[in-house]
Amino acid sequence: MDSVISLSWYVYILRCGDGSLYTGITREMERRWEQHNSGKGARYTRSRLPVQVVYWETQPDKSAALKREWAIKRLSKARKEDLVKSPCPRLPFPPPSENRQ
Repeated sequence: MDSVISLSWYVYILRCGDGSLYTGITREMERRWEQHNSGKGARYTRSRLPVQVVYWETQPDKSAALKREWAIKRLSKARKEDLVKSPCPRLPFPPPSENRQ
Protein backbone atom coordinates (compact mmCIF):
# COMPACT_ATOMS: atom_id res chain seq x y z
CA MET A 1 0.00 0.00 0.00
CA ASP A 2 1.47 3.33 -1.05
CA SER A 3 1.50 6.03 1.58
CA VAL A 4 1.80 9.67 0.66
CA ILE A 5 3.72 11.71 3.18
CA SER A 6 3.36 15.47 3.02
CA LEU A 7 6.51 17.52 2.86
CA SER A 8 4.72 20.28 4.76
CA TRP A 9 3.48 20.39 8.30
CA TYR A 10 -0.11 21.32 9.02
CA VAL A 11 -1.37 23.40 11.93
CA TYR A 12 -5.04 22.66 12.42
CA ILE A 13 -8.00 23.60 14.57
CA LEU A 14 -10.75 21.12 15.38
CA ARG A 15 -14.23 21.96 16.60
CA CYS A 16 -15.12 19.36 19.18
CA GLY A 17 -18.57 17.95 19.83
CA ASP A 18 -18.99 20.26 22.82
CA GLY A 19 -18.14 23.36 20.75
CA SER A 20 -14.65 23.80 22.14
CA LEU A 21 -11.64 24.25 19.87
CA TYR A 22 -8.49 22.11 19.81
CA THR A 23 -5.27 23.08 18.02
CA GLY A 24 -2.59 20.63 16.90
CA ILE A 25 0.03 19.83 14.26
CA THR A 26 0.58 16.90 11.91
CA ARG A 27 2.14 15.89 8.63
CA GLU A 28 -0.86 13.80 7.55
CA MET A 29 -4.15 15.66 8.00
CA GLU A 30 -6.53 12.88 7.03
CA ARG A 31 -4.83 10.25 9.19
CA ARG A 32 -4.77 12.59 12.18
CA TRP A 33 -8.43 13.57 11.73
CA GLU A 34 -9.38 9.88 11.63
CA GLN A 35 -7.34 9.25 14.79
CA HIS A 36 -9.14 12.02 16.62
CA ASN A 37 -12.57 10.77 15.53
CA SER A 38 -11.80 7.17 16.44
CA GLY A 39 -10.86 8.19 19.99
CA LYS A 40 -7.15 7.56 19.39
CA GLY A 41 -6.16 11.21 19.09
CA ALA A 42 -5.32 13.66 21.84
CA ARG A 43 -6.69 13.00 25.31
CA TYR A 44 -8.59 16.31 25.14
CA THR A 45 -10.62 15.28 22.10
CA ARG A 46 -11.37 11.71 23.19
CA SER A 47 -14.27 12.78 25.40
CA ARG A 48 -15.47 15.49 23.02
CA LEU A 49 -16.32 13.52 19.89
CA PRO A 50 -17.04 13.96 17.09
CA VAL A 51 -14.49 16.49 15.92
CA GLN A 52 -14.50 18.49 12.71
CA VAL A 53 -11.52 20.17 11.06
CA VAL A 54 -12.50 23.83 10.79
CA TYR A 55 -9.15 25.41 9.94
CA TRP A 56 -5.69 24.46 8.79
CA GLU A 57 -2.63 26.02 7.31
CA THR A 58 0.71 24.68 6.12
CA GLN A 59 4.10 25.40 7.59
CA PRO A 60 7.46 24.58 6.00
CA ASP A 61 8.87 22.53 8.88
CA LYS A 62 8.09 21.14 12.32
CA SER A 63 9.71 24.04 14.14
CA ALA A 64 7.55 26.60 12.33
CA ALA A 65 4.45 24.45 12.92
CA LEU A 66 5.15 24.19 16.66
CA LYS A 67 5.67 27.96 16.92
CA ARG A 68 2.43 28.66 15.06
CA GLU A 69 0.52 26.09 17.14
CA TRP A 70 1.76 27.78 20.32
CA ALA A 71 0.76 31.21 19.00
CA ILE A 72 -2.76 29.97 18.16
CA LYS A 73 -3.15 28.24 21.52
CA ARG A 74 -2.39 31.55 23.25
CA LEU A 75 -5.27 33.31 21.43
CA SER A 76 -8.62 33.82 23.10
CA LYS A 77 -11.49 31.66 21.87
CA ALA A 78 -12.97 34.72 20.14
CA ARG A 79 -9.72 35.30 18.22
CA LYS A 80 -9.57 31.61 17.28
CA GLU A 81 -13.15 31.87 15.98
CA ASP A 82 -12.05 34.86 13.87
CA LEU A 83 -9.21 32.76 12.48
CA VAL A 84 -11.61 29.91 11.65
CA LYS A 85 -13.87 32.37 9.80
CA SER A 86 -11.01 34.10 7.98
CA PRO A 87 -10.96 33.84 4.20
CA CYS A 88 -7.84 31.90 3.40
CA PRO A 89 -7.07 29.62 0.48
CA ARG A 90 -7.70 26.09 1.67
CA LEU A 91 -9.69 23.17 0.40
CA PRO A 92 -12.64 21.68 2.28
CA PHE A 93 -11.74 18.88 4.66
CA PRO A 94 -12.28 16.06 4.43
CA PRO A 95 -12.24 16.07 0.64
CA PRO A 96 -15.80 15.87 -0.79
CA SER A 97 -15.36 12.28 -1.93
CA GLU A 98 -14.50 11.28 1.62
CA ASN A 99 -17.19 13.12 3.58
CA ARG A 100 -18.56 10.72 6.14
CA GLN A 101 -22.11 10.99 7.44
